[in-house]
Amino acid sequence: MTTELLDIQPSELKFTFELKKQSSCAIILGNKSNQYLAFKVKTTSPKKYCVRPNTGIINPNATCDFTVIMQAQRVAPLDLQCKDKFLIQCTGVPAETTEEDITSELFSKDGEKYVEERKLRVVLISPSPSPVLLPFNGESKQDPCYETLVLKDKVPSGVENVPPHKKTVKDFEGFEPTMDQDELRAANEMEARPTTEDVEEPKPAKDGLLLNLNKDFKELTSKLNIVDSKLKEAELTILKLTEEKSKNIKERDMLKHELEMLKKNNNMKDVQVGFPLLFVFMVALIGLVAGYFVHP
Repeated sequence: MTTELLDIQPSELKFTFELKKQSSCAIILGNKSNQYLAFKVKTTSPKKYCVRPNTGIINPNATCDFTVIMQAQRVAPLDLQCKDKFLIQCTGVPAETTEEDITSELFSKDGEKYVEERKLRVVLISPSPSPVLLPFNGESKQDPCYETLVLKDKVPSGVENVPPHKKTVKDFEGFEPTMDQDELRAANEMEARPTTEDVEEPKPAKDGLLLNLNKDFKELTSKLNIVDSKLKEAELTILKLTEEKSKNIKERDMLKHELEMLKKNNNMKDVQVGFPLLFVFMVALIGLVAGYFVHP
């Protein structure tokens, strides 16, 4: 098969190189065929880069993109020359194929299955200089040198689309499957501990930040202690008020009981004071009868 299955943009991976900083590059894969394509990304330095996603399926006449992240480097290569390379493999698959079905055996060249392999080289570029503002007639304008650099960067480089030649096994030796970010983090944790040369001295800015954090922590601790003491005082006050309330309730109950007893005693005294009406009537009747007989 001489027709290319993939259209890869851009044709090389360009990373803006800065010490101790990550850099990323996006690659767009275009499916130029009428069939479903499965792809896999490999690299010669799997611990230096992570790819998200490193495998996938592209629908017919559609596009798919993945991002390559270069980990932060401690040492800059000489003249920003990099020999790292990436290999993109793709092959036709049935429509019902899922990403879980993509394995290394899928891209093995056996039988009549066609596997397209495309190599991409890594290019390191230095950070673009910031525009320099020069005073001109009382106004700030950009330096013409900066505008020239920007114009040069915007000129597209003519890349000839050369049909893939017949490759041998030696062309792709040294490529290994790429890892995503989680796999790369796990691999770095399994490596040996860093030597004394890798350990950096703490920077003054970090020390100042730690001092400020410690100061803020102490202030928060003191405030929390004050709040705790106030809460304890409030609990004691509530406890005292509760005890006083219970005492007042008991005293009120006792006063009610004494009042009832007094009412009962008053009722008994009212009953005992004076004579019954019948008794008075009988005494008066007896007095009248006696008077009648004494004075006829």
